[in-house]
Amino acid sequence: MEKEEGFFVDLTDEEGNNFKLEIVGEVEYENDLYRVFLPTDMDEDDPDYGFIILKSVMNGDEELLDSVDDEELLEKVYAIYMEEVFDGEDED
Repeated sequence: MEKEEGFFVDLTDEEGNNFKLEIVGEVEYENDLYRVFLPTDMDEDDPDYGFIILKSVMNGDEELLDSVDDEELLEKVYAIYMEEVFDGEDED
């Protein structure tokens, strides 16, 4: 994962596809860190547009991002993230 100025990352999947994602948040859940992203190279009206949640895994000093295949876990992490977003709005 390459971090860029402005909280953006370029990711390459196992098939060699490149994606540019904006980091919009992070969630700690059961001693693991999950990063929440939005795609920057996709139109918001695209039916596939939406949050992407990846698990942060440290490999020495390097952070790697791993897909999360457990739907129930994704839903829990998403719910925690949305709760934090809306709690933050109440404080403004």
